[in-house]
Amino acid sequence: MDGGGLIDEHGRATDSIDDDYAPAWSDDGSMPADRFLDRELSWLAFNQRVLELAEDQNLPLLERVNFLSIFATNLDEFFMVRVAGLKRRILTGLAVPTNAGVPPLEVLEAISAKAHELQARHAAVFTNDIKLALDDADIHIESWADLDDEDRERIDEIFSTQIFPVLMPLAVDPAHPFPYISGLSLNLSVRVRNPATGKEQFARVKVPTVLPRFVELPPDERNLLRYIPLEDLISNHLGELFPGMEILAHHEFRVTRNEDVEVEEDESENLIQTLERELLRRRFGPPIRLEITDDMDERTLELLVRELGVTDQEVYRLPAPLDLGGLFQLTRLERPELSYSRHVPTTALAFQPGDPTEPSDVFSAITRGDVLVHHPYESFATSVQTFIEQAARDPKVLAIKQTLYRTSGDSPIVEALIAAAESGKAVLALVEIKARFDETANINWARQLERAGVHVVYGMVGLKTHCKLALVVREEGGELRHYSHIGTGNYNPKTSRIYEDLGLFTANEQVGKDLTRLFNELSGYAIEKKFKRLLVAPLHMRKGLLKRIAAETAAASAGRPSGIRIKVNSIVDEAIIDALYTASQAGVPIDLWVRGICSVRPGVPELSETIRVRSIVGRYLEHSRVFAFHNEGDPQVFIGSADLMHRNLDRRVEALVRLTRPEHLDYIDELFDRAMSPEVTSWQLESTGEWTRRAVAEDGTALADLHNVTMRQVLARRRGARRP
Repeated sequence: MDGGGLIDEHGRATDSIDDDYAPAWSDDGSMPADRFLDRELSWLAFNQRVLELAEDQNLPLLERVNFLSIFATNLDEFFMVRVAGLKRRILTGLAVPTNAGVPPLEVLEAISAKAHELQARHAAVFTNDIKLALDDADIHIESWADLDDEDRERIDEIFSTQIFPVLMPLAVDPAHPFPYISGLSLNLSVRVRNPATGKEQFARVKVPTVLPRFVELPPDERNLLRYIPLEDLISNHLGELFPGMEILAHHEFRVTRNEDVEVEEDESENLIQTLERELLRRRFGPPIRLEITDDMDERTLELLVRELGVTDQEVYRLPAPLDLGGLFQLTRLERPELSYSRHVPTTALAFQPGDPTEPSDVFSAITRGDVLVHHPYESFATSVQTFIEQAARDPKVLAIKQTLYRTSGDSPIVEALIAAAESGKAVLALVEIKARFDETANINWARQLERAGVHVVYGMVGLKTHCKLALVVREEGGELRHYSHIGTGNYNPKTSRIYEDLGLFTANEQVGKDLTRLFNELSGYAIEKKFKRLLVAPLHMRKGLLKRIAAETAAASAGRPSGIRIKVNSIVDEAIIDALYTASQAGVPIDLWVRGICSVRPGVPELSETIRVRSIVGRYLEHSRVFAFHNEGDPQVFIGSADLMHRNLDRRVEALVRLTRPEHLDYIDELFDRAMSPEVTSWQLESTGEWTRRAVAEDGTALADLHNVTMRQVLARRRGARRP
């Protein structure tokens, strides 16, 4: 899932191990040593919440399949980055105890135990539940043994014409060394015997990723929708790959490798060239997990363990099929009755034209007052995308400046920036080419933008640029006016359909000046220490948040009203957590809404009694970051790109903007009220670190789904009073 993780667009765990083992606080021993929950086990608990959705028989079947796939791909990335990084630090002697005080080797053992447990549970959900439910829905995943002679004859033709030409069997003998097994590839181990010599040999067949993972069978007289796993089909045609040889045994296996990219930046070195070299090295990272089918014989396993250099702890025995992330293919089936009901985002009220036959004028709308949009309930295409596209076409627009962290392969945002540059506008694109697993795509975009005349920069040495900013400079009546967008999510129209995010559009000159100074700092040599309506990392965000937490603590200590509400993907930063503990001890009511990793222990007597932590995982990926402080009745509420982690506060350029309109503050309050309500499905974090799901009320009725409730609320606002 930005998380965390996600592989795809569902919350991937993409943070760097190095960023989160550098203590950012000073522990004076005045608080309990065990006050932090371990971040790695907390991440696994997040992925367990995803798995619990796959297990929920009240959800539409294909959505359960989707969550099953997301769990698998999330876990892949966790191993590639988090586990790989932890192992690397242990081997180099750089690992230190976690913020929870646990030695690194014990953390690795705990991760292994929990990951083994979750992977076994994941496989059981598919085999014992979802596969049977798919059968009942007339979506059949067959095995070779399920097929009759007529089926096999027809599938033989498919194999010969569509699959066989793509396969590349690799023998292992003195003339053929053990082949390189690429990360996350699905493979078949094959033991054969030469009948003439009686000699046994080993071979490997890679299951091609260019072919569908589940091969659709030709329709039979029942006209059912039937599939067979590609690896099962190949396994039963090995005689054609090894003619004349006796097939003694074959098994599936899959390797996960360290695919974390380390870039040692040097001011004199070309960052793109450095990164391209590291991306080539990624393909050859050391193995850190070996998944095998539970029927693999010991002889084959011993060979794989020896050749790959993995430990017994790193071997995962699972029932076939491996790599259930491939089930994502089935979620594309047009079966509306098995999926969430369709939701079409509405255009934000402020951007709806007075005349339905006329296009919206975003600049006029923003001039009337700040506009807060909430994706995916409100459309990205008719707000953010239209904002950039109109700026690109508008002859009054002189300049566009924008950050690009992740975007889609056919991005209309990038196309608009190119069109703006080609029309003579000054265009600056700050492309973060170190966005994990999107590095190659971002390098390609950067070069395409440069060819079109866009001024492309790559941020500051040693820092990732993670803030989501767009600034348009427009000439109006002989004066220059700034139009700004500050968001919590990437400029990606595809993920905007499933990521929950907030964005502020404003013509406020102070915000415009703040963004101008920030862009100058990122693209040039300006050093701006202070901003008026922004909190910017790495210099001032942690200090700014700590200052506001301290103010709430002082108010509560003096008997005055106080309150803190924070919504993030992850909270790990010890200085922030300790400040929240201090605030709780003073009596400040604190609500934490955390999608993924949470190192806070809530509800501990005399430490965190007033802290409540909730997590919501479901149809949409909760992605917005919100920081709200009571502030003596004059609320200070910020939205932006930063999570409460070392990487965000110390190693990234992040920006939070303060909301000021009362309507926007009320809207944020309502979001928190719904999320923390006992009438809404959520997970509650206990002081032990366990997450408890509440999906059913005491009378047995299902609790409300936050995403459905918010959809209805947004539509109701559209039909009723105008919301800015």
